[in-house]
Amino acid sequence: MQHPLVTHFFDEPTNTFSYIVQDPDSSVCAIIDSVLDFDYAAGRTDVRSADKIIEYVQSNDLSVEWVLETHVHADHLSAAPYLHERLGGKTGIGEKIAVVQEVFGKAFNAGTDFARDGSQFDRLFKEGDTFMIGNLEASVLHTPGHTPACLTYVIGDAAFVGDTLFAPDAGTARCDFPGGDAHTLYHSIQKVLALPGETRVFLCHDYKAAGRDEFIHETTIAEQRSSNIHVGKGISEDQFVAFRSERDAKLGMPRLILPAVQVNMRAGQLPPSEDNGQVYLKIPINRF
Repeated sequence: MQHPLVTHFFDEPTNTFSYIVQDPDSSVCAIIDSVLDFDYAAGRTDVRSADKIIEYVQSNDLSVEWVLETHVHADHLSAAPYLHERLGGKTGIGEKIAVVQEVFGKAFNAGTDFARDGSQFDRLFKEGDTFMIGNLEASVLHTPGHTPACLTYVIGDAAFVGDTLFAPDAGTARCDFPGGDAHTLYHSIQKVLALPGETRVFLCHDYKAAGRDEFIHETTIAEQRSSNIHVGKGISEDQFVAFRSERDAKLGMPRLILPAVQVNMRAGQLPPSEDNGQVYLKIPINRF
């Protein structure tokens, strides 16, 4: 099995891991789940996190073939357009992005000029699709439940699961966003857990579970099967759904969900400027 070189970058304000995935036999790589820094109080963006990725790519003479998203993130803004402009590469996300765009396009009154067909991305992936990163073959699992458009990218012996799974001592993602469903997530996770036990699992987030002092970005399928507190050790679908539903009902909204979704449903682009030349992000009052 191919063994890609994986380098992680951590944005602690949003607890997000981004990745560079490199073909070990060439200089070709992909970037997964990048972060655009955002000061919510000031309404100001910054590219410090993205520049760290750019510095790594350039200092190692890498060639970016893909800039990928596992889903439309609700906890951070994507830096994909900035990275795409600076480094090239094709952008990609799951084909069900159109479902997310339809729901949130209405919620934010995005207007008729906002395409709801995923055309902001270069490639829309579906279950079973394959693509190349240099000589590395990557395949796609459609793993909805957290959102309708969630994907897991399986690249050699590495799986990039987005928010589908967290560290074994933290469990799984919430399912109460529009289009989310705990039954669906349970079945998606079973597809992931069916991968070989030695598969490396790279996480999108970590929040230091109780009693743990360090952030974790990598586990294995074997560890997830045996130790995941929400789905490991033979936990049934009914048990999972009951737990997930009760827990989700108590969770507050992610701090950046309103700006993040507006930007990320546009493939990381900010909304168009208004007639005064200023770009605005909307806050729907009492909508969610």
